[in-house]
Amino acid sequence: MAKRRITQETFDAVVRENIDDFEMDECEALREAIEQFESQGVDLSNIVKAVPKASSEETTEDQTHEVLQALESLKSALESSSSTVDCLKLFTEQCSLSFAQRYLAAQKEAYPTVLSCCQCAGEDKEVLSAALAALSALTDGQPDLLDPEGQGFLIGTLRSHQEDPSVAFLVIRTLRHCCLKHEQNRQDLVKAGVLPLLTSTITKHIERHEVVKEACAALRVMTFDDDVRVPFGHAHEHAKMIVLEHNGLKVIVEAAKAHPENTSVLSELCATLSRLAVRNEFCQDIVDLGGLKFMMTLLADSLDCQDLVKQVLSALRAIAGNDDVKDAIVNAGGTELIVMAINRNMSNAQVCEQGCAALCVLALRKPNNCKVIMENGGALAALQAMKAHPAEVNVQKQSCMLLRNLVARTRDFSQTILEMGAEALIGQALVSHRDCGDVGRAALRDLGCQVELRELWTGKRGSLTH
Repeated sequence: MAKRRITQETFDAVVRENIDDFEMDECEALREAIEQFESQGVDLSNIVKAVPKASSEETTEDQTHEVLQALESLKSALESSSSTVDCLKLFTEQCSLSFAQRYLAAQKEAYPTVLSCCQCAGEDKEVLSAALAALSALTDGQPDLLDPEGQGFLIGTLRSHQEDPSVAFLVIRTLRHCCLKHEQNRQDLVKAGVLPLLTSTITKHIERHEVVKEACAALRVMTFDDDVRVPFGHAHEHAKMIVLEHNGLKVIVEAAKAHPENTSVLSELCATLSRLAVRNEFCQDIVDLGGLKFMMTLLADSLDCQDLVKQVLSALRAIAGNDDVKDAIVNAGGTELIVMAINRNMSNAQVCEQGCAALCVLALRKPNNCKVIMENGGALAALQAMKAHPAEVNVQKQSCMLLRNLVARTRDFSQTILEMGAEALIGQALVSHRDCGDVGRAALRDLGCQVELRELWTGKRGSLTH
């Protein structure tokens, strides 16, 4: 059930009532209001949980939140053609505090005000940078704010200021915010030519790690299908365009080679490659471009960096969708490294999930690969992961699927896996997680265990017609 929502004015009125009528101090009044609304099932995620302040010698009736005071100062500076830089910086600082501040500002016409500041900046880089930073902060979590005028401004600014890494960075970050969970913005911006601008920006500023990382993140967002309001998105089409029309795979692999020591950038690049490996030939292209080699080196050198390990495992899982690439990963020693990554980071559920998922794909329809996985302790690592994370459904599912794939085409490993305690662990997963039903029973069946197959519907008892 959707939670109830209230306006900022309603919340502030209750806080003020607690102070004036019940003589509470500000902290107590605020705490009491929060508890009151939460007990009624009200969602306060869009509410600024602070007592409004007076900006000068104003009366209590004129008190307002600091983000709105900053917005009013910005509007006044814009109307009087005064310098807006300091006002923009203060507004950005307030918007960066939380989503609630950004949401409240947006209700008070902040977007057209900040966009006007962007458009009035002209060639003044200081004002333009401050205005773009404010627009980026305001649109974080609020992609609906972007309108056609704003789209045109962002694309035009990126095109005309592409040589300037600091301006390009701010524009791209704003574009990324506006495309998260907003399919229409993605489609409109792709039609406006954002993809070649992003890939060429990476190439132009390949030594600037912050620009490379932000542009890759924006490319990755263009391949998302995360807008629940849209039944079908263009995620697959956008991924193909990035690869086929804009040489995206080569651009990203070359960028990875330019930042061999920067784990933050490399993690983002691996995550982006995962999103682009949507066709069989793309997976092979990544290998041919040297992507597999750099991922193997990266994994071997960074086993203790959990975020990076997770992204590399995810990328290996993605490119292993190609049967030839499966063999290339195994031949490159990938199996041993994946098992090492799982064992080294056994306490991290996401690493365990992605590691088991990668081994699962490597084992699919490949008996020889299954032999290598068993020899390197892959089955044991998966079972240890199930023991370590009994409450993590995705770890349980991926482990079950890996165990099934290991014995699906040959029963030679069944007894060994069962002796490791597989039956009890799979049984526990079936009891704990409904989503493990199909994969868990399939694993037990292929391991040669007794499985209770439930008949969901027999067609008896009743009729479809009256």
